Amino acid sequence: MFNIELELKKLPSKPGVYIMHDSKDAIIYVGKAVNLTNRVHQYFQKGYKKSPKIEQMVSKIKRFEYIVTDSELEALVLECNLIKEHRPKYNTMLKDDKTYPYIKVTVKDDFPLVVLSRKMKKDGSKYYGPYTSAAAVKDTIELIRKLYKIRSCNKSLPKDIGKSRPCLNYHIGQCDAPCIGRISKEEYAKKIEKALDFLNGEHGEIIKSLEEKMYEASERLEFEKAMEYKELLNSVKFIAQKQRISNQDLDDKDVVAMACDDRDAVVQVFFIRSGKVIGREHFFVKINADEGKETILNTFVKQFYSGTPYIPKELILQYEIEDREVIEKWLENRRKSKVYIKVPKKGMKEKLVSLAQENAKMVLYNDKERIKREEGRTIGAMKDIASRLSLEGIKRVEAFDISHISGFETVASMVVFENGKPMKNDYRRFKIQNVTNDDYASMEEVLNRRFSHGIEEMKELEEKKLGKEVGSFTRFPDLIMMDGGKGQVNVALKVLEDLKMDIPVCGMVKDDHHNTRGLLFKNEEIPLEKNTEAFKLITRIQDEAHRFAIEYHRFLRSKEQVHSILDDIKGIGPTRRKALLRHFKSTDEIAKASLEEIEATDSMDAKSAKAVYEFFRNKIENN
Repeated sequence: MFNIELELKKLPSKPGVYIMHDSKDAIIYVGKAVNLTNRVHQYFQKGYKKSPKIEQMVSKIKRFEYIVTDSELEALVLECNLIKEHRPKYNTMLKDDKTYPYIKVTVKDDFPLVVLSRKMKKDGSKYYGPYTSAAAVKDTIELIRKLYKIRSCNKSLPKDIGKSRPCLNYHIGQCDAPCIGRISKEEYAKKIEKALDFLNGEHGEIIKSLEEKMYEASERLEFEKAMEYKELLNSVKFIAQKQRISNQDLDDKDVVAMACDDRDAVVQVFFIRSGKVIGREHFFVKINADEGKETILNTFVKQFYSGTPYIPKELILQYEIEDREVIEKWLENRRKSKVYIKVPKKGMKEKLVSLAQENAKMVLYNDKERIKREEGRTIGAMKDIASRLSLEGIKRVEAFDISHISGFETVASMVVFENGKPMKNDYRRFKIQNVTNDDYASMEEVLNRRFSHGIEEMKELEEKKLGKEVGSFTRFPDLIMMDGGKGQVNVALKVLEDLKMDIPVCGMVKDDHHNTRGLLFKNEEIPLEKNTEAFKLITRIQDEAHRFAIEYHRFLRSKEQVHSILDDIKGIGPTRRKALLRHFKSTDEIAKASLEEIEATDSMDAKSAKAVYEFFRNKIENN
């Protein structure tokens, strides 16, 4: 039994982090202290004035623990990490958890690449950003590749030079083909230098060059070429306009200001790089009515800059924050150079803060209802589904669907939703390897491949001590949704049991008209009202799983990609394949047919019919 009075006496007078637990042993609050004994005692002193939020939190504390650190700076870092990991109920929480794209130039390579990166690493590359729009980053990278003929392939050069033919980009004049030695390392390096100048905002030279080439092509009556240069010129001018000058100070800085009411706060951040505003972003923060603006801003700065890979030289803030000096030292350690936190009272920087504040107010008051509706469609719908299934903490859902078209191999789709939103980068598709017309057997194969692969990846990461660096399958869902009823659910449960995994599984049940009707969970059908957000979300998940599978079929049927299992049979060309499919409608029906039935098909002779018959007999025996 934890005795709070007794444990308070054991607290050391040292810096550290304290962690409060409730009756269920959940972490409900994390804080840092210069002096643990003084700070933690304050929570339990009757005469000490506390806010209503802290009063409520203290009433729920059943035990606490602490971690001693060597300095207040170490305590700050640990506090940030623990809050991000456990998301305690009574800590002010930043709702958004976003990663921002960078433009990465791999300057250490012999033939560098210009690519999009979500992380900034110490790998010798040059990074530009962060940017708030991934689409803008992709457009800029595409433009740079066209302007300077930078390669886009992932070949290891110079090791792979001459080992394969150049790609399409070389043939359409958008790459100088270093892969076959068409350009030297030195000449390629000059192009990279020009690309770096472009990323640094030096657009004048390329604009002048493109204008000259456009006019020269026009004079030679090469109007198509002139139009290409004009399109490139317009793209460059558009990028240049997006990077508008904010002031003459070329240092990197973030401008941070906020607006709040009694329940919500919006923090606006302007990202300024090399004196140019490259973007802005707003963040919603969950707050309590009694929290001061300085406290909210303090919490935001610690949480946001513990998660972003790039630290600017200056943070321009709306209010003074309590831990200013400690936070500066922490940020300096992360940046590896001096960081300044400033609260301007006049001048250009103060105007930028006011502008950020006005933007935050607009978002808070104009977008509040829209955001609440969106959260109802996504996070709210997920919570409703979890409640109906009596589950807690559903964040990630994976849904599976089987699909097949006559004459083509069966395929399956896996779609992923997190917090009610599709995570398209995590989608996966499968081509069924075993020849069968049994949807249950196909689903068993898919689920086995998905989760076995994930288990193997996890083992590999643990052996390499990579922690939770995610591979393609290492993130397991909180809930599996099967497109079907009891049969498909039982298949999933059997696979999980065999793999010794414990993940809830439910079926998305449809009515006779193929419309979503409810959920099947633990052998009980749970009806869904059609006007609920939970019903609409499940319908979206179901439709998305089906759409993704159908798109795979379209790919398989696209020109020069069409492949039937019949193509693997010697002597069966396009004419006989079409004749067989017209007659039998599907490869499953051909597999069941007798030799005489196959031979009776148009365009078939005895030798070809025997080849088809024996091919499918061998497949069935081997399976």
